This record gives sequence, structure tokens and C-alpha cells, in this order.
Amino acid sequence: MSKTRASFWAVVGVLLLAGCAHTPAAKVDNSEQPYRIGREDVLDVAVWRDADLSRTLPVRPDGYISMPMTGDVLAAGKTPTELADEIKGRLQPYVQEPRVTVIVREVNSSRIFVTGEVAHPGAFPLRGRVSLVQAIALAGGFTDFANSDGITVIRSDGQGGQIPVRYSDLISPDGGQDVVLRPGDTIVVP
Repeated sequence: MSKTRASFWAVVGVLLLAGCAHTPAAKVDNSEQPYRIGREDVLDVAVWRDADLSRTLPVRPDGYISMPMTGDVLAAGKTPTELADEIKGRLQPYVQEPRVTVIVREVNSSRIFVTGEVAHPGAFPLRGRVSLVQAIALAGGFTDFANSDGITVIRSDGQGGQIPVRYSDLISPDGGQDVVLRPGDTIVVP
């Protein structure tokens, strides 16, 4: 009986230790991504040698732009090169060998959102490369009731889903992997 009791306690001990073990954070893709046009951006669409078709256009809230001869074209979510290729394809029946260039004149759609137990929750413009630690600083830091080791980054780019983050890992001397934010990311601090 004592042998089974000892085995039982050994198994319980292993399970308790396994439950207390720190699981490393999931690997996050921090690679540079091409800029994707968003709602409320302003674009310069230039059609070479055709001033009547070249113009400056805002991206509407529904993600489309409107041009003569092409009608409504979905711009949101595309790179400038992808959008130029689509406009070129739509102009080919009307213009001989169209050359189209799309330049993002104003970036108005690139935002991140910080919510929960931070001093100043809200939307913040995403200018350049911004990390999670920097975004929390932009939001004024944690409140007294924040669970800084229960942060979740909700990535809305269609592949990211939810990324759990422990703030103590980010600022540890081991140098935990910081999360580089992307447009549309929402940081939830419970």
C-alpha cells in the first residue's frame, strides 16, 4: 500500500511542478510587411500622359475609390502596386498601354487601439515601427489594478488571431520577444 501511495504522491508532485512551469510565449512574426492601403488614406493615382484620369483620391469608409472609366475599385487591403495593376487592367479597354502609378499621399488609417487597465485607453496613430511596450507607454502605462501578465494582442489581419503576452517577460533581463504592432492591432490589458 505504501508503494502505491508513494507512486501516487510522486505523480501528483510531477503534475504540480508541470502546472507551475512557465510556458514560453508563442513565436510572433515581427517581420516587415508591405504597406496596405486603408480606409481614409489619400492616394495619388497617376496615369502617364493622361491628366484627365490622374487625380488625388480619398479612400472611402467602405474601402473603395472612384475613378472615371474604371468606376469603383476596392483599394483597402491592397498594396499600392496591386491597386495600380488592377486600375491598369480596368483601363486597358479604353487607354492604349496604360501606365499607372499609385502613391499614398496621406496615411490616415494606420492606428492601434489600447483598452482595459491603462491610464489613457484609446486609438493611437501607428507611425513607423511601434512595439507593445511603446504602445503601453503611449497609453500612459498600467493602472493599479492591471494584470500586466495577462495582456492580449488581438491581430485583425486575418492570420494573427490572439497573441497572449506577459509584460514581465518583455522587460526581463533575458530579453523576451517584444511584439511589433501592425495597423488595426488591439491591445487588451485586463
